[in-house]
Amino acid sequence: MKIKPLADRVLVLPAPAEEKTIGGIIIPDSAKEKPLKGKVIAIGNGTKDEEMVVKADDTVLYGKYAGTEIELDGEKYLIMKQSDILAIL
Repeated sequence: MKIKPLADRVLVLPAPAEEKTIGGIIIPDSAKEKPLKGKVIAIGNGTKDEEMVVKADDTVLYGKYAGTEIELDGEKYLIMKQSDILAIL
């Protein structure tokens, strides 16, 4: 990985958006919701006030507007503070 988050930041690969509903209806791209879970790819070292609880390869839930979207090697990632993560699955 070419990117290393600083301080209490976390790099997350968002899960792919759902293609179909439970009933089998195909969701068009314009109506797909932003995924709210993803896989942790890299973490920072933390700060003296905040210890890093998440680790690489954890699956996490995060808020709808959490993080900043970045693109690296054609893949879209989110970089966010650890405090934006709601839960570890």
